Amino acid sequence: MTHLDLARAIQQFSVWILPLVLAITLHEAAHGYAALRLGDDTALRMGRISMNPLHHIDPFGTLLLPALLLLSGSPMMFGWAKPVPVNFTRLHPLRVGMALVGAAGPGTNLVLAVISALLLHLIGFVPHAGQEWLAANLENSVLINLVLAVFNMIPIPPLDGGRVAVGLLPRSLAMPLSRAERYTLPILMVALFVLPVLGINLFGWIVGIPVDFLMQLVYRATGLA
Repeated sequence: MTHLDLARAIQQFSVWILPLVLAITLHEAAHGYAALRLGDDTALRMGRISMNPLHHIDPFGTLLLPALLLLSGSPMMFGWAKPVPVNFTRLHPLRVGMALVGAAGPGTNLVLAVISALLLHLIGFVPHAGQEWLAANLENSVLINLVLAVFNMIPIPPLDGGRVAVGLLPRSLAMPLSRAERYTLPILMVALFVLPVLGINLFGWIVGIPVDFLMQLVYRATGLA
């Protein structure tokens, strides 16, 4: 690999990893802040309501998995961080609080997607040498934040959508759903790496279609389409 190839590889990695780390960091911090406002200070005491990515990074979910997806040419880029610790029994109100804490992360990602799209209007004020790199970061930020918002709202614990569902569903449905958490990671790995080899793009159907719709909506709402 030549120095030019290495520089291009580093640039390509940076325009994905920087918006991903920012999106995940704010996503997790939002969970902790919502929990704090609803009565649980566990995340605050453990230093997880923080803008420091090092407090949230999961080596596999934040770094290795996105790198594997990027190297494999996956059309989707996403990851996750270390879950923010929340003592749900301290939330007031309890079940609605659980739903609000769960929704705080994806809600933050939606806001970040809109902000990133709006910032694209300012690219012309940046020195020419940095315009392409910054535009790529912001465009990827829109995509990554929308993917994180949609993916995390899949109603399966421990994803945020599962927390929201457990908080809102009747107890007779919420309890069996909460026990499904042990199966989530194996299901995700099969959906991401096994089914595509068989020609089944389950992830694209469940996440990709809603993300495409939301992206068009964001770009239209911000005057970019």
